[in-house]
Amino acid sequence: MATDYDAPRRTETEDISEDSLEELKARRSEAQSSAVDVDESDTAESFELPGADLSGEELSVRVIPKQADEFTCTSCFLVYHRSRLARENGNSMICVDCA
Repeated sequence: MATDYDAPRRTETEDISEDSLEELKARRSEAQSSAVDVDESDTAESFELPGADLSGEELSVRVIPKQADEFTCTSCFLVYHRSRLARENGNSMICVDCA
């Protein structure tokens, strides 16, 4: 159930004594009749279908070679900065995530 945190807070004794039966019935019907208004045309455009033809798409990414202050983790094979090095045993370098 949704809670309005901006609404003034009331104690249970105030709720029981101040709310009339009609108000309580109206609140119950409002809570039960909450419908979501969704524009189907907007949501359909944002989803990518599996198996879609992406042969006409081009991906342009600038590849930067590994720098002198970086290493490749021998466990996850990702390139990290030297500050992420957890341990080094000979040629094997392990990042803090894999350690």
